[in-house]
Amino acid sequence: MAERLLQAGLDQVLPGGFKVRSAGTRAMVGDPIQPLSAEIITAYGGNALHFAARQLTPGILRDTDLVLTMSTAHRGEVLKLDPSLLKRTFTIREFARMLEVLEERGDQQRPGRTRREAGTPSSYPDKSYPDNKQLWRDLPTRAASVRHLALAADPKDNDVVDPYRRSADYYSRMEDELAPAIQTILRYARVNAVAGEPATRGH
Repeated sequence: MAERLLQAGLDQVLPGGFKVRSAGTRAMVGDPIQPLSAEIITAYGGNALHFAARQLTPGILRDTDLVLTMSTAHRGEVLKLDPSLLKRTFTIREFARMLEVLEERGDQQRPGRTRREAGTPSSYPDKSYPDNKQLWRDLPTRAASVRHLALAADPKDNDVVDPYRRSADYYSRMEDELAPAIQTILRYARVNAVAGEPATRGH
């Protein structure tokens, strides 16, 4: 669900600029999207077709700019496979909170740019970056720098519930937890897009 909705939204921001792919830490390899997840994806305007689950591997992670996981436990699994990704791996809900902090602080400046010049991203997107690739490659570091300001009130608020083989109520809960984070990321991408340039790769 996260892969398909992020890809659909980012394609609207910058067609061809982002590549979003998903993989599971304990994947049912080859399985399609679960029907209830497919319904949610379609309702939000994503494409639920032609999906097959795959297992996460170091090779998949190797060329990834940003890794977003559904839970803290998944983040730990990623770091076991590739510890070098420590500063580029977040749960999707904590990453969204970090983006909100960056927006609130108007913290889009690069070295040599003052806070007053930076303004606020919601009304004054950062055009100091030469292209989207550089903006998104720097973004994990900038996000991590405000992690202490984006801590969850409850550690469970970092995670998205796994509804696999559970009732429809769990799928609704997943939607409630995941959709706001996706919307925050898409808003950030839209406001800060550098027109005409590609962006990043992600999982």
